[in-house]
Amino acid sequence: MAARIGALGAGRMGRGIAHAFAYAGHEVWLIDIKPRDGADAERLHLDAMREIEGSLSTLAELGVFDAQDMPAMLARIHFAGRDAAPAVLKTVDVLFEGVPEVIEAKREAFAFACPHLRDDALLASTTSTMLSTDLATLVARPGQFLNAHWLNPAYLIPLVEVSPHAGTDPGVVTSLCSLLEAIGKKPVICQAAPGFIVPRLQAMVMNEAARMVEQGVATPEDIDRAVRYGFGPRFASMGVMEFVDVGGLDILYYASHYLAQALDDPRYGPPAIVDRYMAEGRAGLRSGKGFFDWSQVDAAAHRRGLMQRQLALLRQLDLVPAPGIAALSDE
Repeated sequence: MAARIGALGAGRMGRGIAHAFAYAGHEVWLIDIKPRDGADAERLHLDAMREIEGSLSTLAELGVFDAQDMPAMLARIHFAGRDAAPAVLKTVDVLFEGVPEVIEAKREAFAFACPHLRDDALLASTTSTMLSTDLATLVARPGQFLNAHWLNPAYLIPLVEVSPHAGTDPGVVTSLCSLLEAIGKKPVICQAAPGFIVPRLQAMVMNEAARMVEQGVATPEDIDRAVRYGFGPRFASMGVMEFVDVGGLDILYYASHYLAQALDDPRYGPPAIVDRYMAEGRAGLRSGKGFFDWSQVDAAAHRRGLMQRQLALLRQLDLVPAPGIAALSDE
């Protein structure tokens, strides 16, 4: 059964969420509670619909779906300004808050929306910076609240980072994850911690790339080439923790200690868990245990499956060379 979705905030995130759910067959309301005159509200409405239509058109042109289905998708998206918002809020099953990343904007949005939501409605903030533990103090029913951090473009990137707080009803977490999975998303659950998972990893990588440019280690072009043809495909076909275990925890252990010493920078040193696992003999796949339990896994079969995933990605990127290239060039 299709849920009725609300996106509180008609900016980039709200539009992306509306696109994702309407594409999947759900009725969606873009809700704007900023005081506006009628003409301004209509301009916002038209601008939002034009952007969503443009995104859908691009996907159709790229062969993702049949363009004849687009009118039905767009018809599932509705717009409500401040005056109409209370009546709409009473009807939604799930409300995603996506107003600007300012605490007062969040406070105002929740103060407006919460009195009108049903007791069983799920409320999720799409914040990329604020903790669910902090935002939960601003909502009327904390048990129904959690963070759901989408990555832009929200309609395209599969990942959604779900971050409950201690008072979130476990059933709410399960329900939201099930809803996201049903529209093709890949939810992950993380504790209320600054940076969630992806922004925290991204910050380290982006800052280190900038630092290498600053130090003259490599040009921006070569750093991006290294990421596109090495770092990126490698971690798209397996996760970071899987990579550690498959390669061997000892590689991370020795490389980290070497870099910390060679660069005279403790940032590169391994966290205590790596030292502890090494002492315990948890070397990863080959020892049967690392960050994951590999004791019941056929290592050869796992490596073969990994190669299949890597080849599938490289074929999609047209990066698998043909055999005999050197010989052909000599003819």
